[in-house]
Amino acid sequence: MSYIPNPLIIPIGFLVGVLLALPIGPVNLLGLQRAVERGFFGGIAAGLGIMAGDGIIALGAAMGVNAISGAIRDYRTAIQIMGGLALIFAGAKLYFTRPHFATAHEVEKATLMDYIWDIPQTFLLTITNPGAVLGLVAIFGGVSSFVEIEGYIDALTMVAAIMGGSFAYWLVVSRLISGIRHTLDEARMAQLSRIAALVLVGFGCLLIGEMAMKRTGFVTRF
Repeated sequence: MSYIPNPLIIPIGFLVGVLLALPIGPVNLLGLQRAVERGFFGGIAAGLGIMAGDGIIALGAAMGVNAISGAIRDYRTAIQIMGGLALIFAGAKLYFTRPHFATAHEVEKATLMDYIWDIPQTFLLTITNPGAVLGLVAIFGGVSSFVEIEGYIDALTMVAAIMGGSFAYWLVVSRLISGIRHTLDEARMAQLSRIAALVLVGFGCLLIGEMAMKRTGFVTRF
């Protein structure tokens, strides 16, 4: 067994990690909202949770794409309902909680420990989001065949590269947002927070609604 991974794995895995972190889903949007509201370390904390979630999903896919896909298929109803409820709860909490936007002085004094509880929150939202899970499994399966991942060394290197790309994205974006957030007034930032909350609730309702229609047979009639 070779202990040297395929050299293409690292750059491709890094790119996959960056693409997964782009704000195309509700959890990633929540990460951006945290950076706007709380500054650099707020964004990093949210990003670390998302990165860890992506890493766990990628690790599961690395250990056996077919097995993971089968488990997701067998338990998709439960996963989708849990994910939908988690998104609705997070969105409702964000909408009804009076936002506290950190001042420049608070941002300068803040450390990662101040927002440490955001890490498990975004982690749980990521791993219970069926769209993220299925998307990452599909991407991992396609990339695995493209770069010829063979053995656990290659698979684990791919997982590490994906997490590295995700972390790099949140590091850069959190820094950029931290540098420009002072240009937004509190009313505008509160509006962005409410939009993020509504997106979370909307996605959660969509997940539960789709599953409810499938279970009642409504979808199959059309």
